[in-house]
Amino acid sequence: MSWQAQVIRAIALRFSRPALRRQRDPVAARAHFERLARRSFRVPPGTLDLPGEAGGTPGLWVSNRPEDSGVILYFHGGAYLMGSPRSHLALGAELARRTGTRVFMPDYRLAPEHPFPAAFEDAEAAFLGLVALGHAPETIVLAGDSAGGGLALALLARLCARGLCPAGYVGFSPWTDLTLSGASLVTNASRDQLLPGHRLTEIRAMILGGATPQDAMDARLSPLHAEFPDPPPVLIHTAQTEILRDDALRMRGRLPRAEIRLAGDLPHVWPMLFNWLPEARDTLDDTARFIRRVLAPEAES
Repeated sequence: MSWQAQVIRAIALRFSRPALRRQRDPVAARAHFERLARRSFRVPPGTLDLPGEAGGTPGLWVSNRPEDSGVILYFHGGAYLMGSPRSHLALGAELARRTGTRVFMPDYRLAPEHPFPAAFEDAEAAFLGLVALGHAPETIVLAGDSAGGGLALALLARLCARGLCPAGYVGFSPWTDLTLSGASLVTNASRDQLLPGHRLTEIRAMILGGATPQDAMDARLSPLHAEFPDPPPVLIHTAQTEILRDDALRMRGRLPRAEIRLAGDLPHVWPMLFNWLPEARDTLDDTARFIRRVLAPEAES
């Protein structure tokens, strides 16, 4: 572990995790997250971000000297309750810079105002909108972090079933199982640097709205329970000490050929900290190589 990772671990356990334990108001949480993102995540030079829409879903088009005709369709995290393309702009821009690919970041609807399946409906509409704009499915890479990583996996299952297979999928610490059955929710409860596991049942209730906990089995919300006929290449990153570690590792049962990278004691969605963490930059290097490979397989052979 780098010294930077040790410092961030101490800060997260002392300040960030206690703040998430206390926060009960989604609106206040969103505002706090946006302020934190503006202060903490530096957008790389040369970035261009423009508002746009795909399939009626608003979002941001992000580029940094694009060289490739492909698109990364990136879904931000935030437990389906908070986050936005703006909060994740730096990460999206860094992916754009490292891959030479444009990124579209949908501003999908959030719970509790818009409970399940609103986010999934917006995600599917965004993908189909990109196709309608002239981007072939095999030129689109699905990506996301945390809840956004799970949302992108749920969309991947739907697209595979419809014969609209994208080029690939990348997930950072994806939340794939809202039935909350992963053992690491318990075994890593005191080790996770950021997420308070005891809040997940409450958060799930807000996501589901009037639905019942049994509805969390729906593959549109819990892709761990989805089928993936003839899937594209998949890359998943998770950390050993995360409470969502097993959400990622158990996806191998659904996607046997997936590349699942297990890091050490790092915070949830550590690639967002690429300005600070050498481990984050290493992960993004690996991710960029994967994206370039799936978008131009003939060039890599």
